[in-house]
Amino acid sequence: MVRPFALALIGVAALARAAAAQYEPVDALVQDGVRRGVYPAAALIIGNSRAILHARGFGHFTWSERSAIPTPDSTLWDIASLTKVVATTSSAALLVDRGRLQLDAPVQRYLPHFTGPGKERVTVRMLLDHTSGLPAGLDPRQRRVPPDSIFALVLRTPLRRSPGTRAQYSDLNAILLGRIIEAICGRSLYRFAADSIFGPLGMFETRFLPPMALRRRIAPTSQWRGSPLAGEVNDRTSGWLGGVAGHAGVFTTATDLARYAQWWLRRGATSAGIPLVRSATVDTFLAPRAVAFPRLLGWESRGTQEYTPSPYGTLPSADAYGHTGYTGTMLWIDPDRDLFVVLLTNRVFGPRVAKPFTALHEIRGRVADAAVRAVPGACRAEIRPSC
Repeated sequence: MVRPFALALIGVAALARAAAAQYEPVDALVQDGVRRGVYPAAALIIGNSRAILHARGFGHFTWSERSAIPTPDSTLWDIASLTKVVATTSSAALLVDRGRLQLDAPVQRYLPHFTGPGKERVTVRMLLDHTSGLPAGLDPRQRRVPPDSIFALVLRTPLRRSPGTRAQYSDLNAILLGRIIEAICGRSLYRFAADSIFGPLGMFETRFLPPMALRRRIAPTSQWRGSPLAGEVNDRTSGWLGGVAGHAGVFTTATDLARYAQWWLRRGATSAGIPLVRSATVDTFLAPRAVAFPRLLGWESRGTQEYTPSPYGTLPSADAYGHTGYTGTMLWIDPDRDLFVVLLTNRVFGPRVAKPFTALHEIRGRVADAAVRAVPGACRAEIRPSC
């Protein structure tokens, strides 16, 4: 005779198997990236504002099967340009919410040495939505110099176009914004983000400058004399600036990024329901401006045409937003569906496929669409009929 307790366990196991089965198409797409040689390692989380619905690691840290297997909650990833939203945009939103940072104030109010023709018209808002007129980045041929000298180069970089006319993605915008945050707070971007954002959200694995003790848990992004190199920021300019910069440098786990995504889905409230920023401030950062399309404040909208194919797939709702990172990272949030997708990879670690960047975008888009189809109730006709 089977006892009731045993029947209950069998029922729970059956439900768990059914729940896992519904995400098998998503898992297969991520695993296919490993099989094809697009990246050796990946971590995936699908969730909503209340819970993580699915989480899994794929592959190994390197192409050797003897290397570590990534996990969503313990493997740390160099998230590259996701730093722009995770550390910098969120810190800016908090300061705007507290009245300490004005979006339409000139950058020169906070950084008086940001000078040159037309720069007096560049505002904080323009840094966030990439309409400042600054170029994409520093000349990569610049020699290695002390951090203060590198930032002086950023301040002196001339505008390429009239401020406020159209969006062009630029690392320099986020670097300047990070320094504005530091000027207002009187401490490093790292410390302010850790104390004011990461800590309150329970993102205890998220950090700049990971110590040596954590490096065995970091998915490597490069090699040195044939050996995997983990824990050194992949972005050259961030490295020149000491590893803490507004555009790149954060290391985190997929689980911490899930907590971050949930904070945005909860419109600025922590898991305990405490408003870290007001919902009105969240609305301000997610409100589109025609001149900045497809950029929002810090984020990019689903209308982005900077990548072909779109890393966000074909099924995002009208209000969906996200960001990607050069190292192979992506965070995609759909408030209409109460859904987010975190996909982290180390695609820069010796890819074994032609056009790896294009291949990764294809995988990202297909994963995003498969996630929408996998989550019960997410594929509602009133949101997007083609779903």
